[in-house]
Amino acid sequence: MSDNPQPEVQKIVVVGAGLAGAKTVEALREQGFDGSLTLVGAESEPPYERPPLSKDYLSGEAEFDDALVHPQEWYAEHDVDLRLGTEVTGLDREARQVTLADGSTLDYDALVLATGSQARHLDVAGAEPLTLRTREDADRIRSTFGEGKKLAVVGGGWIGLEVAAAARGADTEVVLVERSELPLLGVLGREMAEVFADLHREHGVDLRLGVDDVDAVLTEVGPDAVVVGVGVQPRVELAEAAGLDLADDGGVAVDAELRSSDPAIWAVGDIASHDHPRLDGRIRVEHWATALNQPAAAAASILGRGEAYDRLPYFYSDQFDLGMEYVGHASPDDTARVVVRGDRDGREFVAFWLDAEDHVLAAMNVNVWDVQDAIRPLILERTVVDPVKLADPDTAYEQVGR
Repeated sequence: MSDNPQPEVQKIVVVGAGLAGAKTVEALREQGFDGSLTLVGAESEPPYERPPLSKDYLSGEAEFDDALVHPQEWYAEHDVDLRLGTEVTGLDREARQVTLADGSTLDYDALVLATGSQARHLDVAGAEPLTLRTREDADRIRSTFGEGKKLAVVGGGWIGLEVAAAARGADTEVVLVERSELPLLGVLGREMAEVFADLHREHGVDLRLGVDDVDAVLTEVGPDAVVVGVGVQPRVELAEAAGLDLADDGGVAVDAELRSSDPAIWAVGDIASHDHPRLDGRIRVEHWATALNQPAAAAASILGRGEAYDRLPYFYSDQFDLGMEYVGHASPDDTARVVVRGDRDGREFVAFWLDAEDHVLAAMNVNVWDVQDAIRPLILERTVVDPVKLADPDTAYEQVGR
């Protein structure tokens, strides 16, 4: 592999000015690319990180500027042509050109799609529901908080639970409506989902679970506002219209180096359905760490010195007095069993998801910190563990193998 950028790559365009887009242009400059570099984004704000929108910023504990990836002047200082409030409306792969909403065009030698996701919408009874994806969304939702106000949250996923926690922190009455029997049931499985259900009940959230008729519950509750958190969908319209290969999970199909079916186009972040060398298949991860870390790998690939991106998926959440980190990838079905190390009832533990051969697929540490470095090798090295040793807090992680 060459140590220098490919000579034919002189113009790079990055579409999508969120975290993934901003980290892509940062990585390209850090890795020595000195050609034309343009970052195009539909929002008017400089690129920012989205987790605070449902955490510190939503609760009023942090300023929006704290979420910026870089101060706006950073882009000019690094010779990045930052075009905010600008929509890309077309992609001509043969001409290697993107078209902007005003009809102008940008030529590229390499193109990175970092278009992210958009919140799924749901028609519900009563007021126009709110969703959470942008700073403006967070400001609207926060304006509904306060003593004497009642908020309904539809959806018991991560966003729904975090919004509920922030609202309760502002003395808002909260009713959370979920179609499944438990929040996060499809993500964590029953045992761990019960941890989060108990947490929210203890903090005064009225959980309405197993609901078939959402409208009926909302009519009964009569909230002042409704927040819908029923997931997101990847923004792949541009890629699809241009004929790029899409994956069954709805993302843009990319190889281990994040290159799409077009050798001049890469995809990173929420839209990237990545051929993961460690996980034996494709995976698309809609979390902060993916948008943070994939861009450096894509940049290296563009510059001719790429290696497979093999970091494990990671995400975190903060709700009330519970903080957690999750690493790896497990489907909470009948083939994955959970081993708990620590105090589950006291919410200070590490949960491990094991397959039938006792390989660790994923782990979640709850109010237990500084264990990620010890846990990751168990997953990466496909260690066959002894479940009894794994559950024993007095047994070092290096000694839990059979």
